[in-house]
Amino acid sequence: MSTTEQAVAQSTGLERGTNWWGAFVIGLAGTILVTGIAPFAVQVLGAASIPMFAGVAAAGVLLSLCLAELAAMMPDRTGGLPAYADETFRPLGSRVARHVGGISGWAYWLGWFPVAPINLILAASYIAALFALPSLGTFTVPFLGTEVGTLTIIIALVGLGVMSIPSFLGIRLGATFATILGIVSMVPLTLLVILPIFQPGKFNVSAVTSFALPAGTEASLGLYAAWIFIMCWSVLAMEAAACYIGECRNPARDARIAMTASGLYGFAIYVLTPIAFVGVLGGAKTFDPLTVYTQFTAALFGEGSLVQWVVGIPLIVALMLSVLNAIMGCARSLYQIAEDGLVPRWFGRLNRNRVPGNAMAFNVTCSAIVLFFGSPLQIYVFSNMGYLLACSLALVGYYIHRSRRPDLARPVRLPGFVQYLALGVGLFGLVIWAVGGYLAADYVVAADQRWLFLLGLAILAAYLPLYWWRQVRDPLPKAQDARATT
Repeated sequence: MSTTEQAVAQSTGLERGTNWWGAFVIGLAGTILVTGIAPFAVQVLGAASIPMFAGVAAAGVLLSLCLAELAAMMPDRTGGLPAYADETFRPLGSRVARHVGGISGWAYWLGWFPVAPINLILAASYIAALFALPSLGTFTVPFLGTEVGTLTIIIALVGLGVMSIPSFLGIRLGATFATILGIVSMVPLTLLVILPIFQPGKFNVSAVTSFALPAGTEASLGLYAAWIFIMCWSVLAMEAAACYIGECRNPARDARIAMTASGLYGFAIYVLTPIAFVGVLGGAKTFDPLTVYTQFTAALFGEGSLVQWVVGIPLIVALMLSVLNAIMGCARSLYQIAEDGLVPRWFGRLNRNRVPGNAMAFNVTCSAIVLFFGSPLQIYVFSNMGYLLACSLALVGYYIHRSRRPDLARPVRLPGFVQYLALGVGLFGLVIWAVGGYLAADYVVAADQRWLFLLGLAILAAYLPLYWWRQVRDPLPKAQDARATT
């Protein structure tokens, strides 16, 4: 370990046991979220979803590059994009910066932990379909009134327990485990976009190039705002690699490589996947969004083909990688804001493997509860009230930091115009967060589901009592708190 690496390692309690590759492959959990959102979007929007995905994916690349610059500057911060909010908003005053950092960290947690239950639901659906498992019936969840498959819940709970094990055993094992899963997970994501090459007669080029809404779907600003809101929950998640830069041995170098690779690969997958779906399946509402990958391969090569297994098994692995990241990644965000004295210290306690064990246990518990929502679309709405807020604040914060402190040393420095681009995209994200979030339940889920929007706001507001509890019961020592607010 070099002198620089030793100095960086001493600034954080987390183990520095990975590199850009570890951050990149664990961060693939964000790109894997295409498996959950693309089928629903293509089913409703058809070819019109393609330019929408391209626009949101471009914003994701911009976010990833901005985070590369910030992560290289602040290698002692962990937990991804919310970890930099305190510093980037500091030119507006220490109190503003402190609370923007706290709210961002809590909002990021709300955005990321539901990735685990969503992808467990998807994985359970693919396991049942591939292995033709018998249905065990459904049951109605009290209070929510949702119908949930018994087999889905059983498989999902077992998967959640299994994936929590490497999460608690340290970043070295977690990164090694994720490397294996990450390599495997790239198989279905990449195969999906190239398989039509081998069956060109089954790919409808005119359906793709029309960019038209399906028959019966009426265009409106509300429709587009609602679906852009939903897409942001998934597409922007290519930034996930930033959660682990603080645990890389050479953060300045690793931030640049990991975030650039995440952004470019994520952009390709998020644009090419809807193209493949529309070209082969069209925008018809006949396919099941929960098992669309197996239906896609069946449409190309026939039912029961070997390709279904070649795509299906790695896809299940990919979904489980995303579960692993959901448990691990946003736990680092909770750890960081606990270290900053903004939420109870309990979230910041490390286990004997020097990972935030309490925060990950909290994630596992909350994920098990959210499984009973049953529908990914319902979960998207309240979860994205946190995630899009955190992402938008990160872009606005980048502009403030770059414009107000232009002379600071930056191991990674983007061109000057990027700061204005970040501000514009960040402000647009805040508009979509407010307007699209309010409309999303009506346009994407069903009527009388706006309580999901209110649930997201209520969970965000829970930051306030958590902050109050920390200040009353367990404040930072005065010397440390002074350093945190200067």
